[in-house]
This record gives sequence, C-alpha cells and structure tokens, in this order.
Amino acid sequence: MVHKKFTFRQVALASAAGLVLIFILCFYLWQITETVRLGYEAGKAENAKRTLEKDVHRLEAEKAALLALDRVERTAREKLGLADPREDQVVYEDVR
Repeated sequence: MVHKKFTFRQVALASAAGLVLIFILCFYLWQITETVRLGYEAGKAENAKRTLEKDVHRLEAEKAALLALDRVERTAREKLGLADPREDQVVYEDVR
C-alpha cells in the first residue's frame, strides 16, 4: 500500500480551511447565544417598565387623594387648628 505524501502547502491550506470553518461555527453559536441573551434582557426590561408604570399610576392617584381640597381643608382645621377668617381680617383690593 502506498501512502500519499501531502505537501506543506496542502497541509497549510487544509489547516487554514479548518480554522476558518471553526471560526464561522463559533461566530454562529456566539450570535445565537447573544440573541437569546438579549431577548431575555429585553423581557426583563419590559417587566421593569410595566412595574414602574404601575408605580407611577399608583403614586399619581395617591397624590390626587392627598391634594383633594376637602382633605386639605379637614387637615388644616383638625391638625393645624386653622379656621375661617373673621370679617375684619379680610382685606379687599380694588382690581381695575
């Protein structure tokens, strides 16, 4: 049986082709894993956004409840001891 001897050039080309193929496969796998990772991150960011939007709506409702005029007046009268001004305490200004 005769063994065929390969030249250095053939071995180098085969090695280079193998390395290029391995590089392409590695790049392809990296791209797929990166796409999946970014998908998970996008999902987490979307959930965080929804949570923050709910918090904003809850805080806006709480703000509106705290600034309701009847509540402010009740707090002023009960906690701060304020009352309606007497007639001699009111000053009217002529606006023309």
